[in-house]
Amino acid sequence: MYSTLEKKYRRLQQELTLGTISLGGVFLTGTLWYKFMEGWSWEEAAYMTVITLTTVGFGETNPLSRQGRLFTIALILLGVVTIGYMINRFTEAVIQGYFQEGMRLRQQRRLMETLTQHYIICGFSRTGRQIAKEFQAENVTFVVVDSDLESVEQAQAEGYIVYQGDVTLDDTLLKVRVDRSVCIVAALPSDAENLYTVLTAKTLNPKIRAIARASTEESAKKIQRGGADIVVSPYITGGKRMAAAALRPQVLDFVDDFISGTDRKFYMEQFLVDPLVCPLVGQSLKQTRLRSDSGALVIAIRRANGSLIGGPTGDTILLSGDTLICMGTSDQLRRLNQILIPINAQPRERGRNI
Repeated sequence: MYSTLEKKYRRLQQELTLGTISLGGVFLTGTLWYKFMEGWSWEEAAYMTVITLTTVGFGETNPLSRQGRLFTIALILLGVVTIGYMINRFTEAVIQGYFQEGMRLRQQRRLMETLTQHYIICGFSRTGRQIAKEFQAENVTFVVVDSDLESVEQAQAEGYIVYQGDVTLDDTLLKVRVDRSVCIVAALPSDAENLYTVLTAKTLNPKIRAIARASTEESAKKIQRGGADIVVSPYITGGKRMAAAALRPQVLDFVDDFISGTDRKFYMEQFLVDPLVCPLVGQSLKQTRLRSDSGALVIAIRRANGSLIGGPTGDTILLSGDTLICMGTSDQLRRLNQILIPINAQPRERGRNI
């Protein structure tokens, strides 16, 4: 399946190729006529055909018979039509930027082949645009996928990597390398499309993390049963945030400063404790000296079984598979990552989940 932009570019290529073949056919016809019907040499026949097609106004190479003159008239008309068609197609290509578009498409294909450990945003509506802004603020590698040409052009104007296609189809997700992606966000307006997208993505990459949008609680349950790791309802979430803004405005502002925005000084991040690379497994938080050595604060620990420890104390033991939820500046979190995953370690997977 090709996107609309690709179809336009391929159509132009086909039209220019057809024009070139037609012009070659006219040239060959003229040369063969002058060679065999007028009895000229190959050089004279080709020369006569060229000056006739280009209408340069030179005299006849050799005297023409009556049939030869009639054929020459027809050859001039064919040449004018064919060359005019090619000039028209070429001018349209230049004016509408098809050549630049072709270069961009080739660059996009090469870029798609190199994508790995990236995020996929399905749908570039209001929700998708906000997600893209947050990802860009976090310097996360992501690709936007949408079937609407206007949305695709808007994403291109923002400078995002974008592909036009139906994300419910295997071919589209394979084009954006879903098999090497770490997360897919289904932010399409239709709950059914989000469900199909999650099912398709999980089929092609069972390890991918799937986040989906749902309009109703019933749809949210179905999408979650379909394989989504997290389902978000904008209406329910929006209602909760509005209530929190009314009841606890300072707390909400404080949390927002940590989890979103482009001008933050402090961040919240999660780190996976991998027993193969982390030397601190089995030690207490007090023994690890994470706070004193990095400056970052461990505010919660998610155990491998799913249980959550909020506000862990110094006696809390780090276990294999724990996820540390930490808070600090970008430098503090970077140092914390170096402590949890030493440079000389060779992890099988990246320890830090961004």
